[in-house]
Parts: sequence; C-alpha cells; structure tokens
Amino acid sequence: MSNALCSVVKGKQISVFLDDKPGTLANVAAVLGSHHINIYALSLAEGIGHGYVRLVVNKHDEARQILHDAGELVMERDVLLLELSNQPGSLGVIAQVLSEKGINLDYAYCAGGPSVDKGLIVIKVDDTDKALEVLSTTH
Repeated sequence: MSNALCSVVKGKQISVFLDDKPGTLANVAAVLGSHHINIYALSLAEGIGHGYVRLVVNKHDEARQILHDAGELVMERDVLLLELSNQPGSLGVIAQVLSEKGINLDYAYCAGGPSVDKGLIVIKVDDTDKALEVLSTTH
C-alpha cells in the first residue's frame, strides 16, 4: 500500500443535529471547549431547516453526554480513523484497497493542512470490522 497509510484505528463519531440558524455550531463548539474537549475532525452539512455536524473528539463519551445534557439530539457511529501521509494519491490507494475487498465507503472527511506530514481521514464504511482488518493487515 506504498507509504499512504500510517495508522488505522476504530473510533467513534458523534453527530449533532442543529437548527439551521446562526450560532448553533458556535454553541456546540463553546460547550465542548468549556469542558476541554478537543475536536480532531469536523464535517458540517445542511438540510431543510436543520443541519448536522459530525465530530471526532478526544473525549467521546464525555462529549456525547455533555451535548445530550445540553438538549442536543446526538447520535454516534463507529468510524475508522486513518492517518495518511500528506501526499497526492494517498486516499485513492486506500479507496482502491477497500473497493477490491467489496467494502463500500459511505462517506469521508478529513482534517489536516499543507504544513503537516500526515492527515486524519475519517471514513464510514458498510463493514467497519472487515475494513479495519483489511487495512491493518495491508499497511
């Protein structure tokens, strides 16, 4: 798999449903920040009148409970957290390996920037355990 995949672990993602109006993401981020919860990755999507934010954080269980107690609608999912080398084609290599094993990639989002050697890619697949096994044995 060349040097594309640096590490892979199973993780938890929190999804929070938000009203589609100014300040709702700010409130979620402020609540998490006030409890010293760090956001590693984030994806924000809009819907009709509502949106949702997907988060991977350093204190998953605490964040889920805090947001639930704050009255937010919170869901969680298993995801894979991939550390990929920050070079062209890294995601393509991973997506091809999963495809060859019949694993569907439902969605993905990333965190990182041009000045880092590795980036975090969060992926949701149709078979998390199989994908973890495939990627763990091929890197």
